[in-house]
Amino acid sequence: MTADPVKILNIIGSTRAGRFAPTVARWFESYLRQQEGLVVETLDLVEAPVPATLPAMNVPLGERDAALLAAVSPKLEDADAFVLITPEYNRSFPAALKNAIDWHATQWRAKPVGFVSYGGISGGLRAVEHLRLVLAELHAVTVRDSVSFANVWEKFGSNGAPIDPRAMHAAARLTNQLLWWARALRTARLGMPYVA
Repeated sequence: MTADPVKILNIIGSTRAGRFAPTVARWFESYLRQQEGLVVETLDLVEAPVPATLPAMNVPLGERDAALLAAVSPKLEDADAFVLITPEYNRSFPAALKNAIDWHATQWRAKPVGFVSYGGISGGLRAVEHLRLVLAELHAVTVRDSVSFANVWEKFGSNGAPIDPRAMHAAARLTNQLLWWARALRTARLGMPYVA
């Protein structure tokens, strides 16, 4: 008997014009699709934006906001695990990604989150460190290893794949950890200690 496939949702956090995110995302999605036992989907926040402002605490969502979230919320709910593909902007992560995270609470609970980051000399690692703090508040579990591309514009060939083979090793470590946590937490969520 085979286990149910793990549903991984890649989320592209950059919405800037001229962004490098699609190149990184296409490569990582292609890598994941080569693995067995996975269902992979990518959510691009350019194509599925969330409302620009958050509602006041304990205020029901309006019809406009519900319509905008209709493309995002069910995907987050359905996922067993997430991979956030993020650049580093001013030593942190993009506002669009923070907005998408903040509009949701229960969808992140007891689910693992991995990171593929990129940028200049830091490779987006400062953005990842900030994301770990935010996601801990939402009871998500961030995996230790990540994929990081420093000076990303020099790291991909014309075929859209990383030039350095170490990227594949990093992707394998991230994926193995993510899958382990996804399977463990999928079972554990049946007895979650949270009030609905």
